Amino acid sequence: MATQSAPVLITRPRDEAEALAKALTARFGARVRPVVTPLIAPRFLTPLIPDLPYAAAVFTSAQAVEGARLLHRKLPELAWCVGRKTAAVARAAGFDARSADGDVHALTTAILERPPGGRVLYLRGVNTHGNLLEKLNSSGIAADEAIVYAQEPQAMSPEAASFLSSDVDLIVPLFSSRTATLFRSAAPPVIVARLHLAAMSAAVAAAVADLPLSAKVIARHPDLDNMLDAVETLLADLPAP
Repeated sequence: MATQSAPVLITRPRDEAEALAKALTARFGARVRPVVTPLIAPRFLTPLIPDLPYAAAVFTSAQAVEGARLLHRKLPELAWCVGRKTAAVARAAGFDARSADGDVHALTTAILERPPGGRVLYLRGVNTHGNLLEKLNSSGIAADEAIVYAQEPQAMSPEAASFLSSDVDLIVPLFSSRTATLFRSAAPPVIVARLHLAAMSAAVAAAVADLPLSAKVIARHPDLDNMLDAVETLLADLPAP
């Protein structure tokens, strides 16, 4: 008897969403059916940046790396990155990237353990969390920031809305509190689907705490591999078709 594919609703920005869909298919094969419906899309900005010598750039997202690349301004070679995915994107953009393999707290700790020996430039989006700039400055690392992109809301696709209105078990991996909030707003008033949530963190899960969840798994570590592990746990607990 063939195994029924579990729909997985992917709400990340387009590039990350398509990468996640490929990762899901590579790991789970026909066990999953990725449904891509980006709820945010980056719009890149051109901020004024102080004409100062910087010892390192700091990135907390791949979009920030792309925004920095589009500035057409010389930036320091060294880059501190929140996680391995962001570090990989930074290396591809020509930076000597170091990964903190964690969250903003882990990134702050990593920078303090190996100070860059000068002022740092934190390149970020409009919406952020963790007060990284304040943490660095209060810890003795002189830091400036430049907002290089905004994440603009996108409409949910009719296919995704149809799944939410159907009698199905629907896996929803959410990677940020912002996306979680947008998912709540974009979802139909009455959700018929049984939602199985994979959350990047407890804060992400809290953003959809009022939704009727059939299951919830929080990633043990805020990275893609652990989010895939969370999806695997949810898949294993789904009722037999």
